Amino acid sequence: MADFMVFAETRGGNLRTVALETVSAARQAADASGGGTVHALVCGAAGVAGAAEALAAHGADQVHVVEHPQLAHYNAESVAATAAALIQSTGARAALFSASVEGRDLAPRVAAKLGVGLAADVTAFEVHADHVTATHPVYTGKAVATLRLVGTPAVLSIRPGAQPAVEHAGKGEVSSLAPALDPAAARVVVTEVGARGAAKLDLGEAPVVVAGGRGLRAAEHFSLMEDLAAAFGNAAVGATRAVTDDGWRDPADQIGQTGRLVSPDLYVAVGISGAVQHLAGMRTSRVIVAINRDKDAPIFKVADYGIVGDLFEIVPRLIEEIRARKAAG
Repeated sequence: MADFMVFAETRGGNLRTVALETVSAARQAADASGGGTVHALVCGAAGVAGAAEALAAHGADQVHVVEHPQLAHYNAESVAATAAALIQSTGARAALFSASVEGRDLAPRVAAKLGVGLAADVTAFEVHADHVTATHPVYTGKAVATLRLVGTPAVLSIRPGAQPAVEHAGKGEVSSLAPALDPAAARVVVTEVGARGAAKLDLGEAPVVVAGGRGLRAAEHFSLMEDLAAAFGNAAVGATRAVTDDGWRDPADQIGQTGRLVSPDLYVAVGISGAVQHLAGMRTSRVIVAINRDKDAPIFKVADYGIVGDLFEIVPRLIEEIRARKAAG
């Protein structure tokens, strides 16, 4: 049997989807090892304990809650110290983090405190008697490397979307935990978080992502992408690096090797040729639909469905059809 520690990421006091994905991955691995214990760590301001129920419903046996007024925002030093201490006290065989912006900052800090290596941005892993193996896409997703971690604990960050969030029958125990380092003593403190419009879904959380490229010709034509996202109702709008470099969209919307990595249930690529740098950020999407007037565009090589034609004719018709289907129930 192998025990696991999972860091459950929150935002604004609410669990993120990546937290449920990570705890589900740990539950699956613990069961495969013969029934180990899954410990989940959640940190935040007063009230964050409300996340315990969802974590338990996705496989956490023990939910450790750290509440402190100065943990309302991510506090790297305090959380890293607390996570490292919990890993040591539980004797966890492996510690799992999300390969999100926050997880990419936290996981290496924890690994350094424990004096072990880190396998980052992995899409799958297996626990063996004397080592852990993990798979990690390399060369912009053209190949997959298999990593072998021999230290204990193994520290891994899981790519968002790589592991589905799966509900699990069970009731986790909840306990309060004091931070291993007083958040007030941290040398770096987050004073403000600049949130985007509350109505907009985060690219990493949205089940549907519609993304536009230079084929849209001008920034004002991204209104088509907004309309398409609104038609779906559960979609976020992304863009290629060329588009964000030209100032058509906010850099936070960029998807690709140097932008966001997304794995939605549905990815609609509009006017995107499919450069390898962009494909590296979205090729693990479950279903990919490409719309492009160039039948030889590389995007069609990874698409499940391809539409060759003028996007300015196709997208409005697609919006109308989605709205009609939804109206019909």
